[in-house]
Amino acid sequence: MRLLVKVARMYHERGLRQPEIAARLSMSQPRVSRLLKEAVDRGVVRTVVISPDGVHAELEEALAERYGLRDVVVVEVEGAGLDVIPALAAATATYLDATLKGGDVIGISSWSATLLESVKVMRAQTPSTAQEVVQMVGGSGSPEVQLHATRLTSRLAELTGARPVFAPSAALVGSRELRDLLSREPAMAEVMQAWSRVTLAVLGIGPIEPSPLLRLSGNAITSEDQQQLKRLGAVGDVCARYFDADGVAVDAPFNDRIIGIEPDRLRAVERRIGIAGGTHKIAAVRGAARGGWINILITDAEVARALLAD
Repeated sequence: MRLLVKVARMYHERGLRQPEIAARLSMSQPRVSRLLKEAVDRGVVRTVVISPDGVHAELEEALAERYGLRDVVVVEVEGAGLDVIPALAAATATYLDATLKGGDVIGISSWSATLLESVKVMRAQTPSTAQEVVQMVGGSGSPEVQLHATRLTSRLAELTGARPVFAPSAALVGSRELRDLLSREPAMAEVMQAWSRVTLAVLGIGPIEPSPLLRLSGNAITSEDQQQLKRLGAVGDVCARYFDADGVAVDAPFNDRIIGIEPDRLRAVERRIGIAGGTHKIAAVRGAARGGWINILITDAEVARALLAD
C-alpha cells in the first residue's frame, strides 16, 4: 500500500511520467502502470471533475436521462428577463461546428430568429461538412421578412459547403387543394423528396403564440386557430406541426394546409436538434422532448431546471 501511494503521488501530484517513476524506483514501466490502475481500483486515487461557472454538465446529464435525449446543451443567461437568443445562438453555432460530419443533409425550420442569429456567428467549415441544406417548411413570406428565411438557408449552405434547397411556398396556404397543387410543382416536389434524405434537423420550437418573425412573415396562424389549438391541448410546434403537453400531435384545423415535413418523417431523422429558451417556451420544449420531436436539446439554465422540476 505504501508503494501504491508513493507511485500515485509521484504521478498525480508531482507530474512525473511513468518512465521517470520506473527509473527512480528501479522497477519496470508496466509495473508502474499496474500500480496506478490499482490505486484507482482501491480508491487511493479518485477523479473529481469540477465544472467551471456557466457549465452545467450535471444538469445536462439529468435532462438527457429524464427525457431520453441523445445530448443536451444548457447555456447560462445572466440576469432575469434578458434576451436568450444570443446565448442560444452562440451555443448552437459551437455545437454544429463540433458535430457536423461530412455528407450531412441538414434540414432547417425556415422561420427561427435563433437559427438566423446562429449562422451569423458560425464559422465556415473546411472542408465541406454537408451536401445539402433543405428548408423543411415553406420559406416564402411577406417581402419585408422573406429575406430572413432565404438568408438563413443560403448562409448555412455557404458555411458548410452545401447546396441550398429552398421551399418555394408559404408554410400555410389557403386550402388543401392549393397545397396539393403546389406539392406537384417540380420545384416543390424536389424539396419534398429531399426531406427523406435529411440526416440532421435543426429546429426551432415555438409556443402557441407566433413569434414576431413568424407573424411578420404572413405564415402565422390566426387568433381563432390559436384558441382552437388551446382547446385541443396544444402547447407548441415544430415546423408548424402542433403537439400537446405529452408531445402527441394534435388534429389542428389547418393541418391539411401546411407545406412542411410530415411528423413521422421528421421523427425518423437521425439527429433532431431543438433550440429554444425563455420561460414562455417551457411547455413547448417539454412537449417536444416527450414526443420525440427532438432528440438533442439546446436551451437555457432556467428552462432546464423547470423541465427537471416536473
